[in-house]
Amino acid sequence: MLLLCAAAHGAFAQIHSDPLNQNPEVSTAFQHFYNLDYPACIATMETVKAQHPDDPEATTLLLEAVVFQELYRQDLLDTTFYATDGFLTGKHPTPENAAVRSRIFSLEDEVERESDARLQKNPRDVDALYARGWARSLRSTYIAMVERSFGTAFHLALQAHSDEARVLQMDPNYVDAELVVGTYQYVIGALPFAFKLIFGFAGITGSKSRGMQLLQDDAARGPMTRVEAATVIALFLRREGKYAQAITVVQSLESRYPHDFLFALEEANLRKDAGQGMVAVAAYEKLVAEADDPKYFPSAHVELAYFGLGEALKGQRHFTQAAAAYEHGAWLPATGAELKRRSLVAAGKARDLAGERSLAIRDYQAAIDNGGPDTTQGQMARRLLRSAYHE
Repeated sequence: MLLLCAAAHGAFAQIHSDPLNQNPEVSTAFQHFYNLDYPACIATMETVKAQHPDDPEATTLLLEAVVFQELYRQDLLDTTFYATDGFLTGKHPTPENAAVRSRIFSLEDEVERESDARLQKNPRDVDALYARGWARSLRSTYIAMVERSFGTAFHLALQAHSDEARVLQMDPNYVDAELVVGTYQYVIGALPFAFKLIFGFAGITGSKSRGMQLLQDDAARGPMTRVEAATVIALFLRREGKYAQAITVVQSLESRYPHDFLFALEEANLRKDAGQGMVAVAAYEKLVAEADDPKYFPSAHVELAYFGLGEALKGQRHFTQAAAAYEHGAWLPATGAELKRRSLVAAGKARDLAGERSLAIRDYQAAIDNGGPDTTQGQMARRLLRSAYHE
């Protein structure tokens, strides 16, 4: 079991959650959610919302499904993208779907209204406060990952943290609130000293150890967010280079949800990062083969596996094979704009390393042509058109 010792201090305490979360239809919806069958999840959540008008938790559950469906559509749920600081410092624009954006913002606004109405009647309504904090966190996530508006996202994240921290103050056994508070604590605690000092003057503080403790407790006991908490733990362990621990966490998720393509992908990613080159290659190739069977993976974005396969093959210095994997993934119909550019630039580098300069130039030019002249990848491609890549 996943890090059960983390819950030792409160394992027998009563865990609190919104009563709606016990609804069988909500449980069914989340089975679809963790199989990445977002359309089925959203359809079920819409039914739940219709049956529970003016309930902020019902609206928040629907919002969560809509947000994650869009992030997955754009290939933004592969943690490889967030395992380094390049995500924060580079230019990685993705095309927004105006209708989806409008729906996400409309649903979050609705949660705000529904929660505020209940909190005006009862300021200690922890269910309404939790729903508002989680909805704010979801909107913040979308703004950060899709729009790259980090200032706006951070402001919303502070509001979300304030709500969820207050939930835990009023009800320490409202374990799901530990996801937002734990993530916040870890991220602020992991900042370089200079940034901590600046944030500290503004009253914003955090602790990596405290954040991880909260996330571990949520992963062990959270009624609704334990999977998300475990996923965040694996990402943080990956950033710290603690690959064996991260693999253990991800394997526990795979055992619960064997048809979730992203969990299987993450294990392959971790084995690559851990230096298990050919083991990772085999894992990616297995993913590619299994992705052809919709009964095994109802929703597989195989382009993510091809990118990982290219990375693993490149690490083993199989440059021509790596380039072919990158290129195959780049030109699949469902590949998102950012992943396409990353794949094409990576393919060009592999072609250069293989001495295939003309093919490298083709890939670099394709990265530029596919909406990337002013992006981080597009700028890199323009430099590499002038001078071949060398390690």
